[in-house]
Amino acid sequence: MTDAVHGATPAIGRVSDAYRWTQLAIGVGAMVMIANYQYGWTFFVPDIHKKFGWDRASIQWAFTLFVLFETWLVPIEGWFVDKYGPRIVVLVGGILCGIGWAINAQAETLNGFYLGMIVAGIGAGGVYGTCVGNALKWFPDKRGLAAGITAAGFGAGSALTVAPIQAMIAGSGFQTTFLYFGLGQGLIIVILAFFLYAPKAGQVPAVTVNANVIQTRRNYAPTEVIRHPIFWLMYFMFVIVGAGGLMVTANLKPIAADWKIDNVPVTLMAMTMTAVTFAATIDRVLNGLTRPFFGWISDKIGRENTMFIAFGMEGVGIYLLYLWGHDPLWFVLLSGFVFFAWGEIYSLFPSTCTDTFGSKFATTNAGLLYTAKGTAALLVPVANYMQQSSGSWDNVFLIAAGANILASLLAIAVLKPWRRSVVSKALAV
Repeated sequence: MTDAVHGATPAIGRVSDAYRWTQLAIGVGAMVMIANYQYGWTFFVPDIHKKFGWDRASIQWAFTLFVLFETWLVPIEGWFVDKYGPRIVVLVGGILCGIGWAINAQAETLNGFYLGMIVAGIGAGGVYGTCVGNALKWFPDKRGLAAGITAAGFGAGSALTVAPIQAMIAGSGFQTTFLYFGLGQGLIIVILAFFLYAPKAGQVPAVTVNANVIQTRRNYAPTEVIRHPIFWLMYFMFVIVGAGGLMVTANLKPIAADWKIDNVPVTLMAMTMTAVTFAATIDRVLNGLTRPFFGWISDKIGRENTMFIAFGMEGVGIYLLYLWGHDPLWFVLLSGFVFFAWGEIYSLFPSTCTDTFGSKFATTNAGLLYTAKGTAALLVPVANYMQQSSGSWDNVFLIAAGANILASLLAIAVLKPWRRSVVSKALAV
């Protein structure tokens, strides 16, 4: 039995593919455990509103603060990972996740919920950034697929707990649900942290050679990355695509309630649930499946070509949801389509970033790009204010659809030729 099987890092030579996939699986497990901190939030909002009477836009600032602190600190956490390894960051992250929702369980003020979600966000960001960065390092030959599978844990991880969380909220109250789910998930993350390792030089294959996948052999330091204009193009695209999905994630139940379809039974595939429960369950499954699917596609046909297809699908899906979403069945089907076309950003952008700037500082550099999700989250309360002022979600949906079409065109017309030029110049140096 090799050292790798025991968990020690081998001194020389390639590790087995089985060991690499085991490391990926551990990361996926940790990602599953942080999923509810983001995707479960929508189920708590109506009960928080009912108990305290605060308006939804004020409550949703807690979600925005969660995403901000989940994303904007990832470059710092990534620096720790690149320097000291993944274990300590995931360990601390798990502890903070549990503490965050425990604070929510006791909160009696908006500031209390804001604090709880900030603490949970710091913890979840540490886990997320570490696991995605580790996947990028272990699989230079399958970056899109590896990042996609890891991100799928986060996207689909809450699917199995949609019904249990709603049942516990209904039976025991949202505060008890915050406490039990928060502490339980945090504890599992802490346990998984002890089994995570980063690869050493020579343990993994060389970067893939594929005419469609543009990859550099140069490693850019984070200080170089943030000075490069192409990074800011990717950042802008991430923001405008991310905002629409986050808006639907945070407001899925409120949107369904405003359209008066949230409690309407829907039967699909021989199963009957309320529209919002069915939509939330399907959304999370498809939001997870899309990440390895489009990641794998991007390994074959290229990142930008895949972005063009996926972002275009997202724009069309959001527009159709705006047109037909008032029907309960179409709400379930089209919200699923929207999440399927949206979730792949969390595999495509990290792999594109690492393809462009190298793997040595992959966790930090991908973390810098991931902060775009936090910037996008700032638009979630704006969407709520737009809805409150007009009494309709129409303008929010139309703007989100247009933003995705713009990103689709930027991917194929600007990012693809520009990135090929950047990588070619780096190889010539």
